[in-house]
Amino acid sequence: MRYDVVIIGSGFGGLVCAHLLAKAGKRVLVLERQQQPGGCIQSYQRKGQAFDTGLHYVGGLGEGQTLNRIFFHLGLMRLPWRRLDPEGFDLVTIGDETFAFAEGYDQFVDKLSVRFPQEREALQQYVQTLQESEAVSFGSNDAYRLFGVSAYDYLTRTFNDPLLINVLSGSALKMELRQASLPLFTFAHGNSSFIQSSWRLQGDGNLIVKSLIDDIRHFGGEVICQAEVEELIEKDGRITAVCCKNGETYEGDIFISDIYPSLTFGMVKDSAVLRKLFRRRMSNMENTFGIFTASLVLKPDTLPYFNHNKFVYRQPNVWTFYEETDSVSGLMISCRVPEEGDYATQIDLLTPMPWRVCEPWADTHIGHRGADYLALKERFADECIALAETVIPGLHEMVSGIYTSTPLTYRDYTLTPNGSAYGVRRDCRNLVITMLSPRTPIPNLLLTGQNLMLHGLEGVSMTALLTCQEILGTEYINKIVTE
Repeated sequence: MRYDVVIIGSGFGGLVCAHLLAKAGKRVLVLERQQQPGGCIQSYQRKGQAFDTGLHYVGGLGEGQTLNRIFFHLGLMRLPWRRLDPEGFDLVTIGDETFAFAEGYDQFVDKLSVRFPQEREALQQYVQTLQESEAVSFGSNDAYRLFGVSAYDYLTRTFNDPLLINVLSGSALKMELRQASLPLFTFAHGNSSFIQSSWRLQGDGNLIVKSLIDDIRHFGGEVICQAEVEELIEKDGRITAVCCKNGETYEGDIFISDIYPSLTFGMVKDSAVLRKLFRRRMSNMENTFGIFTASLVLKPDTLPYFNHNKFVYRQPNVWTFYEETDSVSGLMISCRVPEEGDYATQIDLLTPMPWRVCEPWADTHIGHRGADYLALKERFADECIALAETVIPGLHEMVSGIYTSTPLTYRDYTLTPNGSAYGVRRDCRNLVITMLSPRTPIPNLLLTGQNLMLHGLEGVSMTALLTCQEILGTEYINKIVTE
């Protein structure tokens, strides 16, 4: 059978594209190399409990907000979303002082202005910038203008108090903070939707995966796992088919890759279109850091559920702490919504883990890394718990089990170079090199996913819309966003 669209990879971007296209009447095939679909939004099982790999909270799901409209079209609003505390959906602790982020732009300004009264006007200007980032169209000149501005430079020009800059950046462990290069658009867009409204899923990420796949199949699409693509066959300047390691070949009219760009183009073995300079650019792109995660199983009735995220830093060095030391000095604490009752059953502790920490085991694979690697994971888990105890006293005694992952884990499961958490590193100083479009030099090969403009569920949703716009047209996609 020949397909209208063949999608390589079943991460969130690939599944959103498949859903949009299948719903529009296209014959869609999704190919996934692993046994389980979902990429970084899938969950895994240990001793009967499900643990998320990358999903922790989502912004902008309130009625009339952008992601609400997209998720409604995708059928995802029927899932059990739970709104975080509007009075403080994120709590940022720096040293011995804690700051609450309130839902709603005006409330956000009012709450922080109590502690920083002299910065009220600057805070109002800041939230206006956040709102502008939400309003601009992806791929527009306004978006690229904001991409060309340094987020850190913007913050230091706007605010006089260095502590407030650290506070405003303190919930941004959902991106890689880099003073020299992080674009303002990435920073603003990554924070604004959460101020609109913040939500957790009551359940694990596989609820999202299952919902999307069930719909894709209902619309006539196919999803095949354990089908690792090893070659994209080009003929007369176009991709005509994909070959999988299991010997299967699938033909299509259009191909979408939801995997890492350099891996995608490496599959085009013989091309009359891809130039050496382009291939070199793809292979030389830098990656954002990876994340160490300690998923803690808690003893029954020991920790009351908290309906917010906690971000904890030892010092006001939010932008640089992960570069200054290989010890844990900043982390995010995410609490799983309990299935029943008022007590937490799981919490996740997340902290940056630069690739230099993992390099001694770069040539190893899961289950074969040795005692030193296990000792490294144990040390990081202990340090995460120790830092978390500054805001959750006695946490260590509440823990009945710990499951850990590192960038090496993500690399082996998702093939992401260096286990990068947020894909390709965007650089406001060099957008031509670091910004990727859905379009490629091969006219019927498109890209999607977090390696394009933005990461996160909202960012990947928007990039998937951009990718599908190349197939379905601007008018069709605009209706999804605006109606």
